[in-house]
Order: sequence, then structure tokens, then C-alpha cells
Amino acid sequence: MTRNVTVGLDGSPASLAAAEWAAREAEMRGLPLHLVHAWDWQRYAEPASEDSTHQHWALRILREATEQLHRGHPGLTITYEQVSQAPATALLEASEGADPLVIGSRGLGGVTGFLVGSVGLGVVAQTDRPVVLVRSGTRPEDERRPDAEGRPSAGTPYRDVVLGLDHEHPDATVIAFAFESASRRAARLRVVHGWSLPPYFAYGAATDQALNEELARQEAGAVKAALAPWREKFPGVEVVEDAVIGNAGGHLVDAAADASLVVVGRRIRRTPLGARIGPVAHAVLHHAKAPVAVVPHE
Repeated sequence: MTRNVTVGLDGSPASLAAAEWAAREAEMRGLPLHLVHAWDWQRYAEPASEDSTHQHWALRILREATEQLHRGHPGLTITYEQVSQAPATALLEASEGADPLVIGSRGLGGVTGFLVGSVGLGVVAQTDRPVVLVRSGTRPEDERRPDAEGRPSAGTPYRDVVLGLDHEHPDATVIAFAFESASRRAARLRVVHGWSLPPYFAYGAATDQALNEELARQEAGAVKAALAPWREKFPGVEVVEDAVIGNAGGHLVDAAADASLVVVGRRIRRTPLGARIGPVAHAVLHHAKAPVAVVPHE
């Protein structure tokens, strides 16, 4: 199957921001860009004329978005399709050939973060392919550092790529995605690992500075060991390691304020209760300022 960067497009500002981000990603990866518009046609609920109007409107969205993207990315191969399915179903099928799948998400007004709807959460929880969620209003200059005078710029170096790492269960798929993303952007990779005191420690141990320092050294050493082979594989990527006490999700959200991309893993679980995203990925999806890549792994 031919790989491409795929984006779900519905004409909203969030999906248009996602399409622009996806076009930049496709250029960096040397892949074509594929736009997908999905709509749930209720055959017996709508008159044929209404269905035709909806179809014409959807095709217009796809064509206009393609023209706009071609103006900004003239060398990029762009294809599009209209799918008469429910959005979640169509995006799950489209994700099979996506590298990655990109979805837009409405911002929460004055609150930094995502408003991730049921479609976005459903796709993230069920697909086996990486999914990137992009906030409405995201601009190219948001991914890059300010210029020498502190003004936004689309020509300065990229901000950090941030990776949430579980050193006890490091997954090669997640780590590779983060290192490759940093390498393409010539960006620094900031690796964040959150840890807590073991539950069997007495409450008073939390105030033992020597013990805390020893545990911090152990955690930092474990992070360094997990990343060692990846540093050798990507010698051009500068890596900064943060083994910090506290909830990993909160630290990742803080790091996202100065990031071009945040990468988190999602363990694939097949349970009777359905697919799950996990608390860290869930927190980052709902509150991170930067685009978030959720990478499934076994």
C-alpha cells in the first residue's frame, strides 16, 4: 500500500489548520498528501436534493482546500476523496495507509488546549497508526522559535519535539517516531519522564532529601539507558532528558508550551470495555498547546 500523510477535512477552521500542518509534514517526509471528507448519508432520512447539495458542498471544500494547499506547497502531490460513511469509520479506514493521520481539534477559546470530540477520541483509541491532533489556529510560526527581536517567524529554528517516555516499558515505535520527527525538523528532542515515590515507602520518606536525590539519580540513569541506542542511531539529534517527580501528563503539558510537537504512546489494549487512550495521552490531548502525536504500540 502506498503511504501518504492523510488528513480529515470537514471545512472547519480546525480541519483547515490540520491540513496546512499535514502539508508541511508531507513535504518533510517526501510523501503525498491525501484529503478525506466523510459524511454520513442517511438514505431514507434526507431527500435526494439535500443529499446532492451536501455532496456538491463537500466536493467544493475538497477542491478549494486542494487549490489553497497547492499555492503554498506547489511541489506537493495532493489527492482527495469524498467518503459516504460516518466520519469515525471513514477516518479509521483511511488511517490504514496514513503516515500519519492528521485530525483538527477546536481550541478552548482562552484556555490552552484541545476540545477533542467523540470522533477524534474514537479514532485515536482504535487505530493502529499514529494520529496527530492539531489545534484550530495553529500557524507555521507557532512551531518555530521567535526571531532575535521576539517576533513570530516562519524561518527560525523549530521548537523542541517533546517525547513522553516510560522507561520501564520503552517502545521502539514511539521513540523512533519522536527521534525521526526531531531529525526532520533539525530540532532538539526533550524527553520527559514523570516518576513518583514507590507506594511502599513511608509517608515521611517524601521529606528525606538524600533518598529523593538517590531515587532521582536512578530514574535519570534509567532514562539515559533507554535512550542510549537511539542517541547512537540519531547522532545529529540533540537530546535533553527530564526525569521529574510528579504526574507525567502535567509535565508534558507544561513542556508543550514551547514545543513544535508532543509525542506520546498508547498501548493497544483489546478489552471487552473497548479501546482506551490512557491517562497520560488523555491529559496531553486535552490540554497541550502544541500538536500532539499519539503513537499506538503493543
